[in-house]
Amino acid sequence: MVLRDLTPKPEDLEPIERVSRDEIANLQAERLMWTLRHAYENVPFYRRAFDEHGVRPDDLRGPADLARFPFTTKQDLRENYPFGMFAVPREQVVRIHASSGTTGKPTVVGYTRRDIDTWADLVARSIRASGGRPGMKVHVAYGYGLFTGGLGAHYGAERLGCTVIPMSGGMTERQVQLIVDFEPEIIMVTPSYMLTIVDEMERQGIDPAGTSLQVGIFGAEPWTDDMRAEIERRTQMHAVDIYGLSEVIGPGVANECVETKDGLHIWEDHFYPEVVDPVTGEVLPDGERGELVFTSLTKEALPIIRYRTRDLTRLLPGTARPGFRRMEKVTGRSDDMMIIRGVNVFPTQIEELILHTPALAPHFQCVLTRPDRLDELEVLVESRAGLSEQERIAVSADLAGRVKATIGVTVAVTVVPPDSVERSVGKMRRIVDNRTLR
Repeated sequence: MVLRDLTPKPEDLEPIERVSRDEIANLQAERLMWTLRHAYENVPFYRRAFDEHGVRPDDLRGPADLARFPFTTKQDLRENYPFGMFAVPREQVVRIHASSGTTGKPTVVGYTRRDIDTWADLVARSIRASGGRPGMKVHVAYGYGLFTGGLGAHYGAERLGCTVIPMSGGMTERQVQLIVDFEPEIIMVTPSYMLTIVDEMERQGIDPAGTSLQVGIFGAEPWTDDMRAEIERRTQMHAVDIYGLSEVIGPGVANECVETKDGLHIWEDHFYPEVVDPVTGEVLPDGERGELVFTSLTKEALPIIRYRTRDLTRLLPGTARPGFRRMEKVTGRSDDMMIIRGVNVFPTQIEELILHTPALAPHFQCVLTRPDRLDELEVLVESRAGLSEQERIAVSADLAGRVKATIGVTVAVTVVPPDSVERSVGKMRRIVDNRTLR
């Protein structure tokens, strides 16, 4: 297998991509101070949290002092729903995105015009690191809407000077048609759905290795190097990882470089990473695996201080971009969140819907499988006594419809007789993961 050499020339890079580690560290120290002051002065939540921990922005003498400041969690964002975490007047917020949470209320994030420009710049940088160049056509098959994936990819590709094909997700046969007819060089999509597109090409008699695609930029779900190898073998295109999350900014927080594919370089001029012990919260040295934590350095509308991502990884020295540290591929999490085709799903969301269904008992499990390489979720839940088989079928359809309407993901629901779901002593095993990452 021989893939095209898409290594960028030094003159193609931004000046910041060519600076030393020391220069990045100096810039981070300056921007960290600005972020802490901005959050403390303009977000009541952060003022209270800092005061409760006995710290002030001026207590920061260097990045190591950040460990004295409190963490931010997804629960904090939920408790300040919808706009309580904004640090600018609502009129200055030009875009709102949101992701799902456990209470039925989404996690809301906002962007000023400068935030949108920064985000577009970072995704453009990520596409270029992946091998993209101005003038290339980019087929965007991430979902559009409140999810940050589609619009984040879209604006970044346009910022780089590419031609965007805003396909969004679904309609696999049409995905294949447009790839064949429009001849894009780049596709941005989840890796599992890319393999579904490849399967559809082969079903139609199209050789996936013979298309125009040169680069696939994959994110929104964990994937392995084995999956990368299969995609590259079958398509003869580069498979490159992109990382982001809406609370931090969206896609474009970190990206692999096509010339090395050895982990994701974090764009540390805009985000300060830490890895902490998931239990104690203690900051771990580079090279040790733990939970990834981010502090934004330039965000105006929603600065984020020490945000616990729950993603497990470790920090490593930079390679293709020596000034920026790398993070290993994320293949696990420290909480019970499931990611189903780019949608965040929590067992407590399912539980909330079950508890509002009188015919169902509060005994259930979420069973994850990966047939044909796409993650699927089955909710196995017990009925109350006395339900007939026909009634169980009707309740199953009703719950599946409410999960789709409330959470935005398609699931299978199987309502079983009482005492059919596994019982355990102590903590209930809510998630049964029967997937095999390939």
